[in-house]
Amino acid sequence: MSKPLRFIHPLHSLLPTEVEGFDSLAELALDLRWTWNHATDEVWRQLDPKLWNLTHNPWVVLQTVSRDQIERLMADAAFRKTVDKLVKIKRNAADSMTWFQQNHSQSHLSNVAYFSMEFMLSEALPIYSGGLGNVAGDQLKAASDLGVPVVGVGLLYQQGYFRQMIDKNGAQQALFPYNDPGQLPITPLRQANGEWLRLEISLPGYSVWLRAWQAQVGRVKLFLLDSNDAANFPAHRGITSELYGGGLELRLAQELLLGIGGWRLLAALGIQPEVCHLNEGHAAFAVLERARSFMQESGLPFEAALEITRAGNIFTTHTAVAAGFDRFDPILMQKYLGGYAEQELGITLPELLALGQQNPNDPSESFNMAYLAIRGSGAVNGVSRLHGEVSRHIFAPLFPRWPEEEVPVGHVTNGVHTPSWDSKLADDFWTGACGKDRWLGTVETLEQDMHGVDDAQLWQLRTEARKVLVKFARERLASQWAVTGEPQEECARARLLFDPDVLTLGFARRFATYKRPNLLLHDPERLLRLLTDPQRPVQLILA
Repeated sequence: MSKPLRFIHPLHSLLPTEVEGFDSLAELALDLRWTWNHATDEVWRQLDPKLWNLTHNPWVVLQTVSRDQIERLMADAAFRKTVDKLVKIKRNAADSMTWFQQNHSQSHLSNVAYFSMEFMLSEALPIYSGGLGNVAGDQLKAASDLGVPVVGVGLLYQQGYFRQMIDKNGAQQALFPYNDPGQLPITPLRQANGEWLRLEISLPGYSVWLRAWQAQVGRVKLFLLDSNDAANFPAHRGITSELYGGGLELRLAQELLLGIGGWRLLAALGIQPEVCHLNEGHAAFAVLERARSFMQESGLPFEAALEITRAGNIFTTHTAVAAGFDRFDPILMQKYLGGYAEQELGITLPELLALGQQNPNDPSESFNMAYLAIRGSGAVNGVSRLHGEVSRHIFAPLFPRWPEEEVPVGHVTNGVHTPSWDSKLADDFWTGACGKDRWLGTVETLEQDMHGVDDAQLWQLRTEARKVLVKFARERLASQWAVTGEPQEECARARLLFDPDVLTLGFARRFATYKRPNLLLHDPERLLRLLTDPQRPVQLILA
């Protein structure tokens, strides 16, 4: 007699949640604090070293590894002690007094909403492209460390930005791997009754349902929206498919979902931000939705509501050329926002378009998202002193008869969240010299400790780091060639490239014109001498 059919439940229901200690592993895996806490790396490496090295995604490791492996390791006293210690450190960090509480104890600031088209938090959550997402992700992490009350708002892309692969001939191959939400370190946002939090947003002729997700970033939450809901038409499910993909109409739809949908998500969660920070102009529609929300509360007309709410909006521009801002044709704006302007904001389409135009009397002028962001924000900044000057020049036409140096655009120099970017080797070294909490204060306090480091120790750190880099470059190049079908002997040759004992210079940036990669060839003869000097060899790694 044949055995009865056995129905297989979804993957998440088969996780060994009853195994003692599994909840602790899940707690660690689903908090992106692990992206800047090197101590957890060894836990995932012990569970599945190969998968960890390939993905650097603890949630994938935890869902993939066998029940027997989890039980075996959790029964190991040393491993269990490590896990319990890491969970305790994580919880203590979440409950401890923060820099913000100590230095701004009288502040009434309870919530800053940080809107961005992309966030770079980890390769385990690939919803980013480059520098814009880099800054956004690092700001969330820094806010977590410092205790600044921030929530992030973004989009969850099914494919994200393309993955670059370089074949043996140096040609770029663009790949679009699918992001399975079940294998990303995120969780569905659910209402009190257990129902998945979903929003209905009106677009021309149809509504789009948006699913809400949450990523935990230490003390900070990042909320993400995606349109890949079964209730949507297939074409509309793909609105949040690719980051910066498709044409202008798709881009406009994405930015509507981010700005209007993002603000409505905060309202659905009962979050009332005092400050709305726009990371570039992509999210500028949030200023309209914020004003609309205030109109409902106060009964004021749109113009007054915008004037009041703009005081709590901040716009950070990263763009160095005027052509880099998103612009939309008035006809497209009529299609997507005509009804919203008249029915929700109580204004005409020309009045709405005027917020994004230099010359409102020109009906053919495109709607500029950066112009909307500036007119809807109480403060505007570039990302460096020089960029502030460039931005004042770019936006000067909006302020006729103003001296260019008085155009109201300041600057806040970009920084990085150092714990995310230092290696375990460097972290251990500087922890010994300056303490684990060295980045929670001003860098001036570190100078004395850093000057006390022995030169020989510092050189040894650089030597070891160079060896790690060369090893990684060899393995990465060999794997790239293997994927493109190169013979095994060629792949083996890639593992012999570079010398771990030679001065190694790295250039890891996108080859965009404004990043000035041509400076590498500014003095070709000198570059040739540097690269061919047998007494002082130099090697370059371009990523």
